[in-house]
Formats: sequence, structure tokens, C-alpha cells
Amino acid sequence: MVDLQLQYEAHKEAIDNAIFKVLNKTDFINGEDVKLFAGELADFVLADHVITCANGTDALQLALMALELPAKAEIIVPSFCYVAAAEAAALLGYKVVFADVLENTFNIDPASLERLITENTKVVIPVHLFGQSSDMLPILKIAQKYNLYIIEDNAQSLGAVYHFPDGVSKYAGTIGHIGTTSFFPSKNLSCMGDGGAVFTNDENLAKKLKMLANHGQEQKYKHDIIGINSRLDTLQAAVLREKLKHLKQYNYARLKAATIYTELLKENKNLVTPFISKNGTHVFHQYTLKIKGDQRNKLKESLEANHIPSMVYYPVPLHKQPAFSENVRVHHPVSEKLCEEVLALPMHPYLEQEQILYICEKINKYLK
Repeated sequence: MVDLQLQYEAHKEAIDNAIFKVLNKTDFINGEDVKLFAGELADFVLADHVITCANGTDALQLALMALELPAKAEIIVPSFCYVAAAEAAALLGYKVVFADVLENTFNIDPASLERLITENTKVVIPVHLFGQSSDMLPILKIAQKYNLYIIEDNAQSLGAVYHFPDGVSKYAGTIGHIGTTSFFPSKNLSCMGDGGAVFTNDENLAKKLKMLANHGQEQKYKHDIIGINSRLDTLQAAVLREKLKHLKQYNYARLKAATIYTELLKENKNLVTPFISKNGTHVFHQYTLKIKGDQRNKLKESLEANHIPSMVYYPVPLHKQPAFSENVRVHHPVSEKLCEEVLALPMHPYLEQEQILYICEKINKYLK
């Protein structure tokens, strides 16, 4: 699905040199590369503050902790996405409320979101899925109307841009009060292990986030608040600094591969190729098809027989997961339908046209 070996080999000398510099300096925790990377990433996404942390799930937990929400707070998250946002909210004792998503973009449905708001609703977490931003303008209007915080989960869409009708464009993850991301090895910007970051343009939130990620201390051994230990280690920061230089190139290569996929598959009436909203750009963390007529699982088996990997992101909506059994009576038809239809194909910056041709040939042959 993602060829990490090719990416490493493409930048092997630079990455190895960066790692060896850290080894020679032995500044493994909060070293120079961590500070430099935070600044460089802030410059890339045009955010005032970037706070690095251990992983994307910690980033979400830190964001929620920084808001100091009341004990009975309700957090709205989309049902069709990875569990991290819901998990972070539940671990902090908040009530997780699941919203349905839009059938074309797979992102949170603003209408579903607004219907779920109660007097206890305090936060909405739009998850920018598969490489493109949620439709942020109506979400911003809803948040303003009901006095809600917005935490953007941008683990899958780093580098994607959202266009507002007035001509203003902003990077996904920098539009709400706080944005989060992950540097898991399969992400568009990845490290060689776990890593994450939080974005904000609010100076007070940034100060609090830094303290929370460092045991609640601004000054060593002076703990002003209860925090956690969540740090991006220096070795990973050194790797990320090298890869960040190429992120735009990576995202362009993904878009190019997606364009070839779509051109070869668009005439097949048994599937739907990914939708790209006019409201922004798509960086194709995943290239996700919708397969019609209950053929998804059989097609997956056929691809596997031809040595073609594919993945189902996601097979069960979050409101149907045993961990959130209190939602057993909830019905979100779009999320439930997508879980039966979606199939992600190999997607990374080093896909060759011949590989895409082979994959599409096998798909079109099976789905006649």
C-alpha cells in the first residue's frame, strides 16, 4: 500500500546524516532538531505555533485537555474515520457523539453535526479524511452559532488547502482553534516510528499545550497544571526535517498517481472514483473507491490473488464499535453504507505508471 523502502532510499544519504548528527550530539530528548522542525512545520502550514508530541492520538488528547472542558462535555466526531479522536475524548471522560458523513467527500456532514448539538456540546472534531479538508465554512458558522470549539484532526491531509468563497485559502489543520496531525510511517509526512504535532494560532493555547505535553511544567520541576509526557524524540524530528523539504513534491506525486487511476477507472459503471471538492485541494493520503453491488470483498480477494494489496478504511463505523456500545441504537446510513463499499488502492509518491495500469486492468477485468 505504501512503499516506505523506496522513500528511504530516495533520501537515504540526507536521512542517515541527520540521524548520525543526533547520535553524535546525543540530544535525544527535546534536542535542537525538535525545535527547528516545529518552526519549519509552522512556516509550512502558516500557523503561529506548532507543538510537537509523541503521536497523533496524544495530539488530540492534548488539544482536548487544553480547552479545560466541563465534566459533562459532549464531543462530536464523525462516525466514518479512525478511532483516535473518539478514543481521546472517551479517555478524558467526555461523552462522544457521532455524526454522519457526506457520501462524496467522506467528511463530516454539517447538517448531521448541527442536529446533534445540545446544551452540553462543547467541541466538534472534523476529521479531514483521506487527503482533503472537511467543508470548513459551514462548520465554522455552526461553531460560532453554538459557541463550540473546533479541533481539526489533520492526520491524513497535511498540506491540503481549503478555499473560502472570499478568496482566502488556509491549510487544513489551521482553520479551527486547534489542529492536530500524525507522522505515523504511512502518512504523507512520516517519521520512522511514531510522532505527532498540534497547531494553533492562539498564543495562550500554545503555552498551555506546551506545558501539558511536558508534565504540566513550563519551568523544570515547577508543575503548574497536570500534564502528560508526550514528546517527539530528536531522532524522529531529524528525519521529519529532511522529509518536510519534499512534502509538496510527495503530495504532487500522489495527485499525479490519483489522476492516472481516475482516468483509467472513470468509465467503469461498477465503481465510483474519489471526489475532489472545489472547496480545496486533495493530497491523496488514500485513493479510495466505492464499489457498487456488494462486490467489494470479492474484488479485494481478486486483487490479492493478483498480488495487489488493498485495504478497507473502515470496515465498521465508530457508532457500531463495541467500545462505544452506548450508541447501539444510533443510525448513520451514509457511514454504514460506506463501510460496505470503500476500497483503498496502493498510494504513495513512488507508484509507477505501469503499476497503476496493471492494477486498473485487473479491476476493470473483474468489474465488467
